Amino acid sequence: MAKAKKNKTTDNTIVVNKKARHDYFLGDSYEAGIALLGWEVKSLREKKVQLVDSHVIIKNGEAYLLGAQINPLDTASTHIIADPTRTRKLLLHAKELARIFASIQQKGNTCVCTRLYWKNHLVKCEIVLAKGKQDHDKRASLKEREWNLEKQRTVRTGNR
Repeated sequence: MAKAKKNKTTDNTIVVNKKARHDYFLGDSYEAGIALLGWEVKSLREKKVQLVDSHVIIKNGEAYLLGAQINPLDTASTHIIADPTRTRKLLLHAKELARIFASIQQKGNTCVCTRLYWKNHLVKCEIVLAKGKQDHDKRASLKEREWNLEKQRTVRTGNR
């Protein structure tokens, strides 16, 4: 008998910033690498990370991730002082950095991190160019989402 192959359905996503979709109109996205320390990678494997208030700044021609909180594990080394909210360098190509910098300079635009994920053995960060939503825009998107759910419910009950 032939052996059945196991399907690899591993989810590469470490964490998703759901609040970014609520607070911003999302535009172009870029994939960036992150310069991490050893204890941070171990914490990411355990998914001890928050991206809620994180954003990207460009300083001296380099991109940095601010506000991402990676909590150290209890088993982390005792001779290293772990700073959970340290500024982490993002690794991007020069052309991508130039495009992001030009977009950020426009009024109302910013760059946010929407998710962290594994790509082979590397940790990647998806950064998105975003434009801030005002309160009435947030209410409108909430109404639209509720209306779409209601439509799905009526179609589902109508097909029975």
